[in-house]
Amino acid sequence: MKTQKKLSTKKMLVTALLAALAYVLNSFVYFPAMAPFQHFVDVLAAVLVGPWYGLASALICGILRMMSGRTIQAVTGAIFGPILGGLIYRKTHNLYLVFLGEVIGTGILGALTSYPLMKIFYGLDVHKWYYFVPYYTPAAIVGAGMGLAVTLIFQKTGLLKRMHASLD
Repeated sequence: MKTQKKLSTKKMLVTALLAALAYVLNSFVYFPAMAPFQHFVDVLAAVLVGPWYGLASALICGILRMMSGRTIQAVTGAIFGPILGGLIYRKTHNLYLVFLGEVIGTGILGALTSYPLMKIFYGLDVHKWYYFVPYYTPAAIVGAGMGLAVTLIFQKTGLLKRMHASLD
């Protein structure tokens, strides 16, 4: 029982650190209508802590960003990528598919989820349900590409294996 609790504590700590990293990077490196560093961290979270802790990391960061004046897109644009990427990684251990999961999760699912919420809560007056897809997808590609590059380096150097062993 102690081993399981220790595992959860380690994963919670890494989750909190990833949320903090995403928040800091998104706060200090700003691109209009883009948050590529969220997707960078989402890929790391999907690979290191899995889909549900990755979701928690993205949710924590998104809520902090909303408290800093961002819209609900800070949450909807972040939560689907680590879930999809984490589930894919859990089944395949393929880092390239994690990249694809982040891009589809954010660029499509996150964008489509944002539309009705922005219309309801913020009075967005656009008639196209796919309005956010062209904004979310490039940010997801750039950020997930950075995350893929870092995780590939981790894998090549053996660091990824050691990180997983430490968290397992």
